[in-house]
Amino acid sequence: MEEIFAGLLIFVPIAVIADALGASPIAIFFLSALAIIPLAKFIGEATEELAARTSPALGGFLNVTFGNATELIIGIFALRAGLIDVVKASITGSILGNLLLVLGTALFAGGLTHKKQTFNRTGALASGSTLFFAVIALTMPALLLIVAPTTNPTSVEWLSILIAACMVLLYIASLIFSLRTHKHLYIEDAGRMDAAWSLGKSIAVLLGSTLFVAWVSDILVGAITPIANALGWTPLFIGVVFIAIIGNAAEHASAVSTAIKNKLDLTLQIAVGSATQVAMFLAPAFVFISLLFQNQLTLVFTTFELVSIFLSVLIVNIVIEDGESNWLEGAQLLIAYLIIAIAFFIHP
Repeated sequence: MEEIFAGLLIFVPIAVIADALGASPIAIFFLSALAIIPLAKFIGEATEELAARTSPALGGFLNVTFGNATELIIGIFALRAGLIDVVKASITGSILGNLLLVLGTALFAGGLTHKKQTFNRTGALASGSTLFFAVIALTMPALLLIVAPTTNPTSVEWLSILIAACMVLLYIASLIFSLRTHKHLYIEDAGRMDAAWSLGKSIAVLLGSTLFVAWVSDILVGAITPIANALGWTPLFIGVVFIAIIGNAAEHASAVSTAIKNKLDLTLQIAVGSATQVAMFLAPAFVFISLLFQNQLTLVFTTFELVSIFLSVLIVNIVIEDGESNWLEGAQLLIAYLIIAIAFFIHP
């Protein structure tokens, strides 16, 4: 697996050269996407190496800061380009992708290897309830506009800011819960990784990968509007499916690997934990970052996006409720993702 990601690094210079030579937007978009995938993998790996050298609390902070660095960087360039709908769609897609595609594939692969797999039910349900809170928070601004469509836009912007602040506060509380007061629910079975890289190598890989992700993300974002026009895709579909998969590819591989090794607690931390991080930390972060640009991002998502997120959170909570899983539950999550992705493709 490591060799595959290392091999994909060849697309970094290819994407840069293609952009410099003025290649077609379609070629630039897909070359950039392939280039970002291994860079995201190395950002995650370098973060884990640094976290292994620190306390659980500091390690958790590093994971919060860099765990979704790829999505954050792409989102910042999209905000700068005024692609607000793409950023919102990428948030939706990251949540759906982690809960249905990543977790579904992991449970399916693990279930084929082991007839029944178990995990810490209490810790899983704590993450599930946090996701339900995220659904409530993300629904309120859109619900307000449905019941009171004449609401002042400035009031909606301030509501988004206040909700974002509340989400960040609860996310910090959930970190304290998982890393300090109830850390036994999360690290007892998952174990703790020993550092394999030197400190210097970890920092160099993290900084280098982050810089290259920023460079290639700028190229990728620049190709979004032209490729949407060329292929007839909507920004919603591009954000929900493609941008989300690009950022989640490395986590996808890690989740499947740990599930096959029957470390399902760690699998849930990767998949459900990442979805929680996107909803509770990344989405509010975009609200605050957008204040630096001309167009502000609000937490007003489309009804289609909100229903998709709600149903995904609901089915995942049903799956983890009994503290065990099998390949059929993984297949159910995968088919659910396929149905939603097709619906987003057809959505005008």
